[in-house]
Amino acid sequence: MKRQVPLLITMIAGLFCLIGFFVPHPAIRTWYDDIQQWVIVIVGATYVLGVANLLRVNLKQASERARDWPYKIVLLLGIAGTSIVGFSEGTHYLDPTSKFTWIYNTFYSAMSATMFALLAFYIASAAFRAFRIRTIDAGLLAIAALIVMIGRVPIGQFLTKNLPEPWQLPVWASWLLEWPQNAAKRGIAIGAGLGVMATGLRIILGIERNYMREDQS
Repeated sequence: MKRQVPLLITMIAGLFCLIGFFVPHPAIRTWYDDIQQWVIVIVGATYVLGVANLLRVNLKQASERARDWPYKIVLLLGIAGTSIVGFSEGTHYLDPTSKFTWIYNTFYSAMSATMFALLAFYIASAAFRAFRIRTIDAGLLAIAALIVMIGRVPIGQFLTKNLPEPWQLPVWASWLLEWPQNAAKRGIAIGAGLGVMATGLRIILGIERNYMREDQS
């Protein structure tokens, strides 16, 4: 029963959501919308569990003076301060003039921008090491990557501003992103969608049981 009941519940819920997505009947759509709302509630509960686990782990490491423990204290103070400010402002915490919005724009956005700026250098360094031009395909990939990277920054416009418009780097970069890149991305998206469908069917039929933390049988 410990295995059959969860599998039965999963199968019924999966089939109902699958039917409710394609059948517009009001009776089915009402239940389907209610289930979607419960999913949102459950996802919100997982955020609470995530924050609780984050507090538990970092409080333990900060109290034991583990490695980088001062940064963990800063993290805990940031979580506590942001939570207090957000809860104190109630439903108005997202207003443009709220203190929560000020904290978000002043600290979080600035730190996120810094992280992404540093990430660009790491990506460029990794691309330089990864691109070993041994074949024609690798050479085309390296040339396309170089055009896109230079063409999407102001220096690309500066270097080719005196050339006719069809030969400017930003135009080539936009063409690469609009046509070849979009074609490859859509192919990957279609493949990922088919993979999601196959995994969903395996879960509904009880073939995939990794979510139950047991070996498949």
